[in-house]
Amino acid sequence: MKLTLIGHDDRYAVEQLQMALFPEGTEGEATSTLHRGQTWLTASTKITKDGKTVTASRRIKSADETVRLRRRCLQQSYYLAAIQLLPALPAWGALAGVRPTKITTKHMLEGGTPASADKLMRDVYYVTPERRKLAVDCSISTVNAAKLLQPNDLSLYVGIPFCPTRCTYCSFVSRTIGKKTELLDPYLNALLKELEITGRLLADSGKQLRTIYIGGGTPTTLSTAQMAYLLDAIRDAFDLSRCIEFTVEGGRPDTLDAEKLRTIREHGADRMSINPQTMEDHVLRACGRPHKAADVVRSYGEAVDAGFKAINMDLIAGLPQDNFDGFRRSLDSVSALNPANITVHTLALKKGADLFEKREGLSTPEEVTAMVDYANATLRSLGYKPYYLYRQKYMSGSFENVGWSRDDLDCLYNIYMMEEVHTILSLGGGGMNKVNFPDGSLKRFHNPKFPEQYIEMIEDVCRQKEELFALL
Repeated sequence: MKLTLIGHDDRYAVEQLQMALFPEGTEGEATSTLHRGQTWLTASTKITKDGKTVTASRRIKSADETVRLRRRCLQQSYYLAAIQLLPALPAWGALAGVRPTKITTKHMLEGGTPASADKLMRDVYYVTPERRKLAVDCSISTVNAAKLLQPNDLSLYVGIPFCPTRCTYCSFVSRTIGKKTELLDPYLNALLKELEITGRLLADSGKQLRTIYIGGGTPTTLSTAQMAYLLDAIRDAFDLSRCIEFTVEGGRPDTLDAEKLRTIREHGADRMSINPQTMEDHVLRACGRPHKAADVVRSYGEAVDAGFKAINMDLIAGLPQDNFDGFRRSLDSVSALNPANITVHTLALKKGADLFEKREGLSTPEEVTAMVDYANATLRSLGYKPYYLYRQKYMSGSFENVGWSRDDLDCLYNIYMMEEVHTILSLGGGGMNKVNFPDGSLKRFHNPKFPEQYIEMIEDVCRQKEELFALL
């Protein structure tokens, strides 16, 4: 849909909402106009689609104008026009950002209540009741997680950007290695250098680790010996006396066995992710995954036997060749295992993924809606609560990804990283460091994306860590 701006240049704010409300390729045109009067600042929107033209406007007092209020006014006017053309009210109303809970969390950290946060999402952003409840519940978890932090606490992410094969929906920067593992040892040697210098800098800074997360890619692409080597290096480099959570993302069951899981647990990790995405074998094949649902059940049992008390399992709503009945069976099968966490993603068509170009066999928007609604209702009925969520561009139905937990076993790292409540140190290829400052601002430092670049540029990476710690 073509977008024209008149009287303002806040394209990003309006365009992101347009992308969320109208799928890519929608025919039509929209005009967003801002008029500055002596008393009122008026935002107006006109949208023409399928031969129908609609309009809407919102205004604020000119004396009250700030960047935030101006953009909110523009988005509200666009939303109020768009809903006259849409078949149903958008789940997230006029919100276009990937972190809707930042609004409710900020409100509650500043003294607001869950009830007043709900009212804010209803009256200002037009969010539907179910999504308002998701956001408020997640913000309650964030407020509780923030209470566990001291000013000098931070978290550590260690990236292993390798996978045995690439899933069709995946766009992460990750090397698909199959049986060609010759890059793993050079990568680990470079990672060890970054671990050592970061450990020294951290000790000198007086900061301490609160949570650790080893992600990817698929970290358990590493052999058992390589995983032990990495975990030993982490324990040697860092003081873990204040660390209350240590997660390893196992991911795919075809990279896990009983020995590897025991090794990870014995080396100090207390949380594990085993992520089937679906329990339908034909959907697994359509996604490029060589394992079967039975392998997921096997790996889960081995993780329990290894001593992991907190296990996360991921599912995706809207995968190719899936339908509502298949997703329902998958969710029921996973929840029957009784994991501490179940994360329900909504399929996002990402430009770096094979599925972005080959959109065959995808679930309809109505099916995705039914899948997401079933997950929300079922998990609540089973005693799970939502504890973190985020959205992505090009997401089916413009819904969200939600982490659900039980027994007070929220993954704290997920909350700290997504809500940006404290500094995240990120090591390895593709890592993004987030440095939080007392004034609420945040600065990002990026590691080289690809493993080969990371290995070649490891000295530059280590120097960047010195620059980063100079700001802490």
